[in-house]
Amino acid sequence: MSDQSITVSRTIDASTQAIFDVLSNPEKHTQLDGSGFVVSDEKTDRITGTGQVFRMNMTGDHMGGDYQTDNTVTGFDPNHLISWQTAPADTEPPGWEWVWELAAQGSESTEVTLTYDWSKVTDQDLLSKISFPLVEQRQLEDSLGNLAAAVSS
Repeated sequence: MSDQSITVSRTIDASTQAIFDVLSNPEKHTQLDGSGFVVSDEKTDRITGTGQVFRMNMTGDHMGGDYQTDNTVTGFDPNHLISWQTAPADTEPPGWEWVWELAAQGSESTEVTLTYDWSKVTDQDLLSKISFPLVEQRQLEDSLGNLAAAVSS
């Protein structure tokens, strides 16, 4: 963990394909969320490449209650990597990013690494309003546990 990112890892008893199938489906992200911020997706199609934007319905005191985010896909390598930068709906991403990396550990086991990185946030006004990290290491670990449960169901 650096002072501008948190990384957690876990081995999950599922293939990289099964895990990627869940991660690339925004409809499943509510099941994965360990922070309690994600309410639902806004009827988004499956993620198929970089540059796509998917919208999520969110809630949190840090934003005064309910809000939406637009998530711009920044990395996409099927069964290996998926990442996105999050922004308040209809705004450009200010720089924080979620990165999911998958490494096969045999045919039915995958090392999953989740990184929450806010090192690219440079807007001083935003940095004065938001106290990073908004999501704690424990919550990221909960997300990995939720992912393990999602792929086993």
